[in-house]
Formats: sequence, structure tokens, C-alpha cells
Amino acid sequence: MPLSAYLPSRRDLSYFFFSQQFSDGLRTTLAILLPALLGAQWGQFAAGITISTGAVCLSVTDTPGPFRHRRNGQLAALGLVFGVAWLTALLAPHREWLGLEITALSFGLTMLLVWGARAGSVGSATLLGMVLTLAHPPEGWQASLAHAGLLALGGGWYLLLALVQVRVQPYRAAQQALGESLRALADFLRLKAIFYDDRTDLDDDYRRLVAQQVTVNEKQEAVRDVIFRTRQIVSESTSTSRRLVLTFTESVDLYEHITAGYYDYAALRVAFGPTGILGDIRALLSRLATDLDYLGAAIVANRPYGTPPPDRTPELTRLQARIAALPPPEAASGIGSLVLKKILVNLRDLSRRIASIRRYFDEEQAANANSAAGPDRAAVHRQFVAAQELEWRAFGQNLTLESSVFRHAVRMAVACTGAYWLAALLWHGQHNYWILMTVTIMLKPGFSLTRQRNTERIMGTLVGGLLGAALLWLVPNGDARFVLLLVFMVIAYSFQRTKYLVTVIFLTAYLLIMFSFLGLGYLGVIEERVTDTLLGCAIALATGYLLFPRWEGEQLPDLLAATLRANQAYLRQLADRLAGREVPLTTYRLLRKDVYVASANLAAAFQRMLSEPRRTRRQPTEVHRFVVLNHILSSNISSLTTSLEEEEGPAPVVPPEGRRALTSAQAALGKSLARLAAPAEADRYPAALTTAELRADALTATVSPDRSLTEQLAFLQKVSSDLGKVTEALVA
Repeated sequence: MPLSAYLPSRRDLSYFFFSQQFSDGLRTTLAILLPALLGAQWGQFAAGITISTGAVCLSVTDTPGPFRHRRNGQLAALGLVFGVAWLTALLAPHREWLGLEITALSFGLTMLLVWGARAGSVGSATLLGMVLTLAHPPEGWQASLAHAGLLALGGGWYLLLALVQVRVQPYRAAQQALGESLRALADFLRLKAIFYDDRTDLDDDYRRLVAQQVTVNEKQEAVRDVIFRTRQIVSESTSTSRRLVLTFTESVDLYEHITAGYYDYAALRVAFGPTGILGDIRALLSRLATDLDYLGAAIVANRPYGTPPPDRTPELTRLQARIAALPPPEAASGIGSLVLKKILVNLRDLSRRIASIRRYFDEEQAANANSAAGPDRAAVHRQFVAAQELEWRAFGQNLTLESSVFRHAVRMAVACTGAYWLAALLWHGQHNYWILMTVTIMLKPGFSLTRQRNTERIMGTLVGGLLGAALLWLVPNGDARFVLLLVFMVIAYSFQRTKYLVTVIFLTAYLLIMFSFLGLGYLGVIEERVTDTLLGCAIALATGYLLFPRWEGEQLPDLLAATLRANQAYLRQLADRLAGREVPLTTYRLLRKDVYVASANLAAAFQRMLSEPRRTRRQPTEVHRFVVLNHILSSNISSLTTSLEEEEGPAPVVPPEGRRALTSAQAALGKSLARLAAPAEADRYPAALTTAELRADALTATVSPDRSLTEQLAFLQKVSSDLGKVTEALVA
């Protein structure tokens, strides 16, 4: 394979340099580096370093989302960092009292997770401020107050930079999130194309597709969070705000049409593999994915294509001619040539929808958009994001071992206490606070993530230590080292939320370069950092494994039930349509969103379970089968729904066998839910639409029954029945 295959493409570089991660990395680097440089210039280097430390703490809370939430989180962290740093500095001379403080704060600050991930990041930032205060604790209450004040000044400096960036570019975060979402969707479409390659294993194809579905859902949720919670976007009628909302809505519709394109791929490969037509379909799907990928890069960069976008109409016409020229498949294959025509229709629809998304750069589209008025539109969009309110009673309600947050807080308290006393009594390195800092960063609520982070931390520290040592040996020039320091800082802080291994490698390397400027021997620093990292990781891993561990297998019954519940409601809206009842567009989109979110949560938990100890896994083969069947079921419901939406006139007549199949499918999902859920929750599940309800409206139509509809409903019945069998095996 040529070297160019391993190098990032121009499009990859465009995504990176215009991404929110890179802009965050630049901002964090500036916020950390400038105070230290100015302090050194003015003879106040220690004060400059403390201010930079405050900026480091605040950067932990600056996770993606609407700026109002980011600002509130940073303000809360600012106050907590100040208070905890002052208290820590005052108690530093008193070992026993300091140990009690570490135990209490590590528990209490971790419990902030009951109010969500952002509140949890506030707790993490405060813990980091506490640990970094222990690096060089000031003596006396006045020095302690000055130290805490400088930390708060650094946090305020970081907040000011973030505020200026938002004021200058109010729509930038939304554009970056939307572009990243389109890129994830393009990768999903590429994986769908692989199903037409008869050289691949279908089980592996489904495994990769479901994993990418998790990524797509995460990216789309990030866009919803930024767009629908930002008042300036959903309430104002500016051109940019309308285009953002319209384009995201169309991208979600595109995702539905991609997932709805399900076919019996095994039968397709048998019937049409020798003809070569599947290769043509795959190639066209891949090119459509590339078109979508380029569009995402253009939105991230906030500039249109440099060249006219490709027109896929001639390729679609050639594919149509090839399909028409094919001889009918053998009857033994169990599939007819009609399926290729359906695939062609789906490809045309995908091409049309991608072209529609391309109109993001068309100002006239926003001007002529028939969207609702500002306040009404905002009210509609707020339904698509979960409410985030601070309910104070939630803290007390989670003070039980039944709460995963409480168990994690107990683990954090025990691990931090152990790390503190180990560093205080047994290990007297110059930077032994690194042990405690490693524990606070490495210990996560789930064991799978804890183990993954620990592995990446150890590997990254070793590789980063070797990289830093090699550069210090090879590059004696101070100016060149400073340039490398800048580059490594930007890389480290750009990847801290996406590729932790990369962050640790370059963070370790830049710390070694920084210590070389302070006159410390880098070999001693490497030895101590590796030792402290190993000790901290060992404590975090042992605590996560031994003390109230939360295994993903224990969460699966709830996730399985949530997925079935979402698909049952999704199937019910299809039954309503077939019965002639109107389903409001907003209601349908909310049901569709619930299916995507529930399916992604289940798939993500399944992936995490596979990285846990083998003894803790709960029937991975059956769970994988359930995940695949769930994907097939929701895809076919989407396919039927979209076809009904696009048809004009009355609802089609459902033949008796089709009505029985639909009723049986709903009943099968209801039985599966009854196996998984507690009896007290039975009333929450919607009842199946009866055969009589379906017949009452459908038989009034004058259209003849649709036999292809009957076949599709029978397939839904089969998949629902198979889900029931898998659920029965899981419960057993």
C-alpha cells in the first residue's frame, strides 16, 4: 500500500484545522501560555504559572454545547476552584486534615454528576485545581488567598477568551457541529455501500454499521444541543440561523432514508453478484458519500465548494440502463429484479437529498423558507432536546448504592484517599501529586472506559516520554524547542476530547520540554512521571474493578426495554397511517429520534461490554443478534413510512393477511417488553392497533390491495418474532 494511503487527505486536514477541536486547542494554548510568558517577562514567573494553572482548570469545563451552558459551568467552576484551592492551601501543612478534605471533596465533587456531564466536568475541574495546588502549596492564609485569587484570575482569563470568540463568531460552533455530523453520516453511507461487496462478511458489516450508528447519533445530538438550545439560532430569523436549522433537519431526513434502504443482502449477493451490478451500486454509493463528506468539510470551513459539485444524474442513468439489460435472476435465489429498481429509486432519492443539503450556501433558500415564526419555531425545536434543570433533591435521591453516580463517587473517594496517603507516606518524589492527579483523571464511572483510559495513559506516557527525550537530545536550540512546545500544546489540547492517546503523547512530550526550560533534568522527570502514572493507573484500575463495579451487562435489560419501547411506538405510528389516521410531522420526528437514540445507547453499551472481563459479559452473541434485528426492524419501519409519506391519495388497502401480520408484529414486541420490564410499567406501553381498527378505515378505500405492502408487513412480523425469540433467550 502506498505511503499516501496512511497520510491525511486534504479534506481530512480541512476538517481538522477548521474544527471546534482545533479552535479549542488554540484557545487553550493561548490561555495557558500567555500568562506564563508575561509573568516571566515581568519577573513574576511563579504568578504567571499559577494564572496559567487556573486556565487549565477552566478548560476542563469547556465542553461542546450552547454557550450559555458553557458560561454557567465555567462560572460555577470559577467559584469552586477559588474556594477549594484556598481551603487546600490552608490545610496543606496539616496532613490528617488534608486527607479528610481530599476524601470529602473527591466524593462530593464527583456526586455533581447527578446533574449531568457538564456539572460533572465542573467537579473534575475543581478536583484538578485542588491537586495542582498541592504541587507547591503556599504558606500562610494571605499567600493561600493570593494563590486562590491567581487561579481564579486565570479561569476568568479563559472565560473572557471564550466569550470574545462567541461574540465574534456566534454561529461558528453550530457550523462546526453540523459539518462533523455530515461527515459521520458520510462514513455511515460508505459502510452501507460495503454491504454490496460479496467479499465481505455480513456479520462484520453489521457490527461496523451499528458502531458507526453510535457515532452518527452522538454527532446529531451535539448539533441538536447547540442549535436548539441557542436562542439566537432558533428564535432569530437571520439567514445563517435558518440555513443551519433547515440543513440539519434535512440531514436527519437523509439519515432516515439511508437507514431505510434495507434489503436481503445475502439473497442480493447470490442473485446478482456474478453480474457485477452490485459493484456499480457500491461505487455510486461511495461517490455519494464522498459528495456528502466534501459538503461537511465546506460547512465546517464556512465556505462553499471551490469547484462546481458533481452531477450524479448521468451515472444514475447508466445504472438504470444496466439494470434494465440484466436477465431475470433464477427462481432459486428467492429474489426478483424488482429489488434493483427499488435500490435505484433509493439512490436517486439520496442524490436528490444530498443536492438539497448542498443548498446550505444558497442565501435565497433561507429567504424563501416557509418556516414558522421565531417564538413558535423555538417552541417546536425545544421538544427535540431533553430538559436540563438543577433539581436539588436529586443529590439526596442518589445517596444510595442503587445509584451508579453514588457508587462512582465512593470509588473516587477511596481511590483518591489511597493515592494521597501512598504519595505522602511511601513515595516521596518531587512531583508525587501526579499520582493523585492520575487517579482523578483515570477513574471513570464504567470499568470499560476506566481500563481503556488507563491503557491509553500508560502507552501515551511511554511514547511521549521517548518522543520528548529524543527531541531534547536532537534539538539543543532553545527557539526550536519553544516552537515544538507550541505545536505539541496545540495538538494535545485539540485531541483531548476525541483521541486521548494522542493527547497524552504530546502532553507528556511538551511537559518534558517545559521542564527543560525550568532547568530540570528530563531523564529524572521521565522516570518519575512514568512511575507516578503506573501507580495512579494501578490504583484507579483496581478500585474500578473491586469496589462496587458497574458492568455494562447489568445495564442491558433497561436498554433493551427502552429500544423495544421506542420501536413499538414507531411501529404504532405506521399502523395509524395504514388505518388512515394522520400522524403530525413533529410527532413522527420525535418518535424517530427516540428510536435512533435508544438504538445508539444499546449499541454503545454492547461495545463497552465487549471490552470488559469475559466473566461479566451477558450473552454477547444474543445481544449482538438483538442489536442487528433491531436495526433491521427500525430500517423497515422507516422504509414503509417514507413510502407512505411520498404517496398521494388515500392510505393503501391492507389485505387481511397484512393486517394480521402487523397486529402480530405489535403483539410480539409487546410480549418482548413484558419479559424485560417490571409489571408496574406495563401501562406505559402503547397497545397494538387491532385488526378491527385497521380494517375499519382501510376497507373504505377503493384502491386494490397492495401485495408488496403485505410482503413488507410479513417481514416486519418475522423480524419482530425473531426479536421475541432473542429476548426470550436473553431473559432465560
